Amino acid sequence: MPSPASGKRRGKRAATAELCAALRDAALRERAAVAWSRGEPLRHEAAAVEPAPFRHGVIHGFLAGPAFAEALRDELLGLGFRGRRNDLLSLRQSEELGGRQEPHVAALRHALCEEFQPWLSAVTQIELEPTIDISCAKYEYTDVLLCHDDELEGRRIAFILYLVPPWEKSDGGTLDLYSTDEHFQPQQIVKSLVPSWNMLVFFEVSPVSFHQVSEVLSEEKCRLSVSGWFHGPSLDRPARHMEAPLPRTPHIPYDHEILYEWINLVYLDMDSQAQIQEEFEERSEILLKDFLKKEKYQLLCEGLENKDIQWSSRGPANKRLYETAEKDSLPDILKKFLQFLSSEALFLLLSNFTGLKLHFLAPSDEDEDAGEGRAADTTGDSSPKRELEETEQHADSNPRQPDQPDPEAQESEMQNGLGTPACAGELRHWTHGHYTLVHDTQATEFALDLLFFCGCEDWDPEYGGFTSYIAKGEDEELLTVNPEDNCLALVYRDKETMKFVKYINHRSLARLKKHPNRTGFWDFSFVYYE
Repeated sequence: MPSPASGKRRGKRAATAELCAALRDAALRERAAVAWSRGEPLRHEAAAVEPAPFRHGVIHGFLAGPAFAEALRDELLGLGFRGRRNDLLSLRQSEELGGRQEPHVAALRHALCEEFQPWLSAVTQIELEPTIDISCAKYEYTDVLLCHDDELEGRRIAFILYLVPPWEKSDGGTLDLYSTDEHFQPQQIVKSLVPSWNMLVFFEVSPVSFHQVSEVLSEEKCRLSVSGWFHGPSLDRPARHMEAPLPRTPHIPYDHEILYEWINLVYLDMDSQAQIQEEFEERSEILLKDFLKKEKYQLLCEGLENKDIQWSSRGPANKRLYETAEKDSLPDILKKFLQFLSSEALFLLLSNFTGLKLHFLAPSDEDEDAGEGRAADTTGDSSPKRELEETEQHADSNPRQPDQPDPEAQESEMQNGLGTPACAGELRHWTHGHYTLVHDTQATEFALDLLFFCGCEDWDPEYGGFTSYIAKGEDEELLTVNPEDNCLALVYRDKETMKFVKYINHRSLARLKKHPNRTGFWDFSFVYYE
């Protein structure tokens, strides 16, 4: 009589993944190949091929026999999963399944490589390699995988096998497919595939294969899937589209009085500015709480509630999704605040806060080398008020208007390799489903980020909506800036630092119980360049 151990070994060898009979139907395979090559739909009860928005297929009942699929699910749930959180995703993922020896995992891998891969090659006419990348993912409440195209060297066909409980569209977790524009950028979701037990979806990886896993909204169900890629000869890819950045403008000539109109007076004190600069130079970031005068902040919040403001959605979805205000539709209070953020007076004040040369009166590194430290520049005769008065006197004695550049100064700056300090910015509205992503066409340069938040009362960081700074190519966060009412955040970033706003998840809707008219928050996002 064999020992229990030998029986266990024999059981492992006995696991065999049998695929559905439709994959052995030669006539169906031929029809699928013709439909795929012609870009036509094929709809069969067991398998479907669709050309739009990009070529993909769906196979129901992919694994023959329910017992194997259930045993596979149980094996997968017993694996170790690690949480992954970054700009693009929130989920739990297993290690690569390529080397796992669990009997049903190994049997599935064998069936995919030995049986499904030849079928896919015949249907798609792509010479696929016999090996695959394969892993398992668990999506639970608020988990998401945002818009991307899956492109990586050699990836030709992506696949996802769903092992989910009974699933409805209202549970979220759909596989959303995007249409694209003439620049190969995603436009809008035109198809959503609802996961179902033992369903396999496959699609061709291409410059237009933009898709996402929508946020899981069910608090009870687990969206379990096995996914990966078949590889083949690499395709030539079109160059990535470079979109126009937000326009940069030099400062607007406003004198120091605008500072006293808007800003909490504690921040106009010279000793405070010296202290702020010292901290900023040490940390490259600072949060200035209660930055505006209370009455001004209140007027700002009231202005943001104005129903006449026109908000437009800003994409594309592989880079960002949020609403930005049309400046012409803003009430006067908001227009004036945007002017304040672009004002000469604020440029000089930011120079004093940070030590950066955002104004020609701000000290340069050469001044520091001469022994004139930046902290001293914020006291005595170098206050924004005194310096701007000097600027105004200079302008009064010169027939040239203050908003016209000085040709000599421009020539000097060009010779020194310096440009005129400038800024770019927008007013943004953030609510459930909004985010920005780190992307490979994102400009990286030395810059000062300014964020000013409104309408953030009772905002919880677990909702998302915070701004994260990371080193290029890394997931680890260097700094997180959470939305906070009447708070000014300043962050200096270098060429190796990227930023994103974390996806705002379904939990954020709980805030409506306390604030029924507040669906999110606003920020004024500006970038200043020396």
